[in-house]
Amino acid sequence: MQNYSLSHLEELESEAIFIIREVAAQFQNPVLLFSGGKDSITVYHLAKKAFWPAKIPFPLMHIDTEHNFPEAITFRDQLAEKDGINMIVKSVQDSIDQGRVVEETGVNSSRNLAQITTLVDSIEELKFDACLGGARRDEEKARAKERFFSHRDEFSQWDPKNQRPELWNIFNGRCKMGEHFRVFPISNWTEMDVWQYLKKENIDIPNLYFAHEREVVNRDGVLLAKSEFLTLKEGEAYENRIVRYRTLGDMTCTGAVTSECYNLDDIIEEVAATRITERGGRFDDRRSETAMEDRKKDGYF
Repeated sequence: MQNYSLSHLEELESEAIFIIREVAAQFQNPVLLFSGGKDSITVYHLAKKAFWPAKIPFPLMHIDTEHNFPEAITFRDQLAEKDGINMIVKSVQDSIDQGRVVEETGVNSSRNLAQITTLVDSIEELKFDACLGGARRDEEKARAKERFFSHRDEFSQWDPKNQRPELWNIFNGRCKMGEHFRVFPISNWTEMDVWQYLKKENIDIPNLYFAHEREVVNRDGVLLAKSEFLTLKEGEAYENRIVRYRTLGDMTCTGAVTSECYNLDDIIEEVAATRITERGGRFDDRRSETAMEDRKKDGYF
C-alpha cells in the first residue's frame, strides 16, 4: 500500500498555498507586501506555486524607508525584472517630504515607525483590502497573537482582543468599506522551517544572509553596519568582522551576528544550536517591552 503522508515541510507548504488561494478567492484587491527578506521571498515563492502556470493575480508592494541595505534593494529590483513582477515601491522619504511624518533625530533614530504612515497611506490610496506578508508567530510575542486573517479597522489599527475565530481553517474575510485584512500564510512556520524550505526549493536569497566581511560597530551588544544613516556615539568605532544577518530591516536598527556560515547547510546547523531569537539583534524591538505590539496597533505589519 502506497504511503501518501506529507512531510512536515509539505504540510506547511500546503497550508500556506491554501491560505493564499483563499485570499485570491475572497478579496477584490489583494497585495503581497515584499521586503526582500527571506520570509517575504518564501511567501512570494509559495504564491507562484499557488497559481502556476498562471501569474500571481495581485501585485507586490515594498515600503522603502531608503535606509535599507543596498544588497536587499538590488535583489528586489533584479527579482522584479527577472520574473516580470508588478512591483509597487512606496517611499518613506515622500511621506517625510509631504509632512505626513516627522523624521526621528539622534544617534538611535530610525525610520521604522515612519513607515507605518507610508504603508497605511498606500493601502488607502490603492484600495487594497488584503495585504499578505511573511510574518511568523515564532518571531515575537506580539506576532504570536495574530490569526491567519488579521482584521484591521478603517484606521488600519489592530485590536488583538478582537480576532475572528478560525475553526477548521474556515476564514472570514468580510470587512466594511475602508477596512482590510493582513494575511500571514506562514504563521505556523518557524525560522528553521523557512531555512529548510529555502534549501529544499533552491530559492535565491540576498547574500546578506551568508557570512561576509563588513564594517560594524558594537552598540550595546548589537552589531550595526557602517552606513551614512548611522551616527556614532562618543567612543564608538567601526571594526571589520565576519558577519551575516538572520533578519533584514533598516541598517540603523538591524544587527548582524558573528558567523562563518557560507551556505544554507551551515545556517541550518547554526540556527539549530542557537538560543537567541532572530529578532534578538533588532534595536527597534528594544524600545519597550511592548514595542512590536504598540507598532502593530498603529498599523505596522
